[in-house]
Amino acid sequence: MRILVVEDDPDLNRQLVSSLQDAGYVIDKAFDGEEGLFLGETEPYDAVVLDLGLPEIDGVTVLERWRRAGKVFPVLILTARDRWSEKVAGFDAGADDYLTKPFHTEELLARLRALVRRAAGHVTSTIEIGDLCIDTKGARAFINGNPLKLTSHEFRILSYLSHHADRVISRSELTEHIYDQDFDRDSNTIEVFIGRLRKKIGTDRITTVRGLGYRLCDPSAPNQ
Repeated sequence: MRILVVEDDPDLNRQLVSSLQDAGYVIDKAFDGEEGLFLGETEPYDAVVLDLGLPEIDGVTVLERWRRAGKVFPVLILTARDRWSEKVAGFDAGADDYLTKPFHTEELLARLRALVRRAAGHVTSTIEIGDLCIDTKGARAFINGNPLKLTSHEFRILSYLSHHADRVISRSELTEHIYDQDFDRDSNTIEVFIGRLRKKIGTDRITTVRGLGYRLCDPSAPNQ
């Protein structure tokens, strides 16, 4: 999952990026509203952490412009201001949730997981596809209760596919959501990771739709 962090405080920005990366997310970062607006308009994100008190362009304006441009990714706003009017302005601009500074990192992570789940139509931190279980909180996966040994990239691909189970996901979409903007992306490596995943979870769980991409499904379900 790929997250954008827009926060002008360098220490907090660094702390957020480090914590989110440790939790298995791919992170892009911005330090002002102008840079954040550009990234949100040009890159695909699964969620955004957006400070309201930004230089150049304030967070509410950034969010309003994203929503007018049709950007539907979930947005968690941050504010040091404990005034209800600020929170209302954020929600009216299109925010999905908020945290008031200071906050505990674990709460931010929990709220982000919930936003990403809801955006994909899931209500719990555990996604089950037949006997395959993905624990999004613990970044673990199991088959019939047995843990799978996955690399970080393998888990990122499996997690993204599981959030969008039964939908065909193109190689380019996977590439955009498991690498940050500075990574030297090569969509051909996706085939390598898919091949490794098939060896670990079973070749019939990830199907290839020729010319379109990959789909994660329950092989025991009817019509699969």
